[in-house]
Amino acid sequence: MSGMVTQARPPRRDGSPVRIGALVPLTRPGWAEAGHHLLAGLELAVRDVNNDGGIAGRPLELVVRDTAADPRKAAAAVDELARLGMAAVAGEYHSVVARAAAARADALGLPFLCSSAVLDALTEQPTDWVARLAPAQSHGWRIYADFLLGAGHGRVAVAAEPSVYWASGTGILRDHLAPRGGTVIELDMRALTPAAVCDALVAHRATALLLLVGHPEPAVSIVRSVRRDQRLAEIMMGAPAGQPEFAEWAPSLGEDGAAIPFLRYLPERLSPLGARVGTALRERLAAAPSFVAFEGYDTVAVLAEVLRAQGTDRARIAASWPCVAVEGTRGRIRFSRTPGISVWQWTWPPIQVVDRDPAEPDRFRVLHTG
Repeated sequence: MSGMVTQARPPRRDGSPVRIGALVPLTRPGWAEAGHHLLAGLELAVRDVNNDGGIAGRPLELVVRDTAADPRKAAAAVDELARLGMAAVAGEYHSVVARAAAARADALGLPFLCSSAVLDALTEQPTDWVARLAPAQSHGWRIYADFLLGAGHGRVAVAAEPSVYWASGTGILRDHLAPRGGTVIELDMRALTPAAVCDALVAHRATALLLLVGHPEPAVSIVRSVRRDQRLAEIMMGAPAGQPEFAEWAPSLGEDGAAIPFLRYLPERLSPLGARVGTALRERLAAAPSFVAFEGYDTVAVLAEVLRAQGTDRARIAASWPCVAVEGTRGRIRFSRTPGISVWQWTWPPIQVVDRDPAEPDRFRVLHTG
């Protein structure tokens, strides 16, 4: 795969397409910008696979379904894609949606390579049908907790909306911080206005506030309220789930959106393959590609290698996860069984804590690596 971006050979049209399904959030209430980045990576990699001869001369074809961040819609899409004869299903950004898709794929015996969702418990029971590229939430958020401690933040407030994903993140932070003398203060955003959040931060003497909420709202309103409260001039805001990664964050908040650290799954320096893919993604998106776009590309890179080696038999594809060794845009991808994680897991993608530079909000600063 290392030369795919520069190749230009069309596949021989001597067979029917090899089809894989793609689950992406493209409409609200899904995080549509993340979905478009994920889809851009998937589509670019499909183009490159086909320029490089396809799958044993057969063209690779992507069949896209919009999940709109709806678990029921995702499960129905998996049913449909299975009936349509997909060799495998890939994608998804939202963890609760990916969990529904993974459960359905497991039940149907359809291989599912999850691109971006991080919830540890992607399936209730261990399964051989599902593999994942994104790091497990427990791994990434522990690295974020180490960053908080290293920056001197022991009293951490979380402004959280109700969600399995946010609750899981809060638990990871608490379990990691408490033995090291840290405290996690939960602020229930069902009951608090942004102004009330500011009062609570003062009352609890919090030194950091983490935004475990949706974007643009209530995240934008909370950031603006905290930035304008003189009592909170020294507080650090963070967004471990990555809201500031995407281009729409900066226009929403301007300078207020800078210096809010988040998790990003990129290496400090891209490989030659990663750099070439990054250039092509930038052209396709007309914007800087997020780590989610690279996750999309790597998803198809892995599936293409598996399909070339195993063909389109679903059971053979699922059985091959432990044999994968693919050079992706962000490093060599291998899957393993990891304690507490029920799916085949890439252990681990590169992880950074970064923020937008206050002096130049379109530039990212790497603050911590794990």
